[in-house]
Amino acid sequence: MTLLRFSHFTIALVSTFAAVVFMSPVAGSEKDPASPEFFSYTIVQQYPHDTAAFTQGLVWDEGVVYEGTGLYGKSSVRRVDLKTGRVALKREYEQQYFAEGITIFKGIVYQLTWKNNRLFQFDKHDLSLIRSWEFPGQGWGITNDQNHLIVSNGTAELYFLDPETLEEKRRITVFDEHRPVTHLNELEYIEGAIYANVWPTGRIAIINPDSGVVSGWLDLTDLSVRMQRENRADVLNGIMFDPADSRLFVTGKFWPFIFEIKMVSIPNH
Repeated sequence: MTLLRFSHFTIALVSTFAAVVFMSPVAGSEKDPASPEFFSYTIVQQYPHDTAAFTQGLVWDEGVVYEGTGLYGKSSVRRVDLKTGRVALKREYEQQYFAEGITIFKGIVYQLTWKNNRLFQFDKHDLSLIRSWEFPGQGWGITNDQNHLIVSNGTAELYFLDPETLEEKRRITVFDEHRPVTHLNELEYIEGAIYANVWPTGRIAIINPDSGVVSGWLDLTDLSVRMQRENRADVLNGIMFDPADSRLFVTGKFWPFIFEIKMVSIPNH
């Protein structure tokens, strides 16, 4: 296999992107791409969150919250107490790094960087640096399916990598009604599906990892708008799942809360 090669990507204007994404109904299940499931949500609980955290990744691991934050001079990987929001342990990056999404695979925290072409590995217990790898192209979001690292770079492509070598094993194009869904950002692998924040919207795409088809949409637009309006926060970005208790959490950049939510199906959408 060849080493992963990302295509160059230029971010389009938000207005242009919004027009493309919302022009038509979204696509869905593997059997019928025109019939996805649509979900709203209810808030189960909310927990305090560091409003200085430019959240890029969120992971639940054996009862502990791990968070990756971005921005030059403010990037970090940290362990966080969910109930109090207290940062129990933090490793900060040097000024030149803009860190992105994180995942935990076999006791190792993997964290991407945006334009630095580096991927970092940390021991999950003390966040000590294990190694830093050259990483081709931009890094946005990262998760894993217990066999592969799954990464996004802001395009419609998701890449499945060997965790030991970073070799690309395969890739999928995420599409909706036979059109690519771009700006895939923070990722979370949940019960056989990939959940992806679609930047800069308040929606999360639920993606079939075999076909790339968007099988569902979780709409958190009103929550995202409220957080931005009331708290001078930024966009929705952060998905976390507790598999032991089937709890789903979301947050955003500079948000004052991490929300535990329950998905609610919207019939006859």
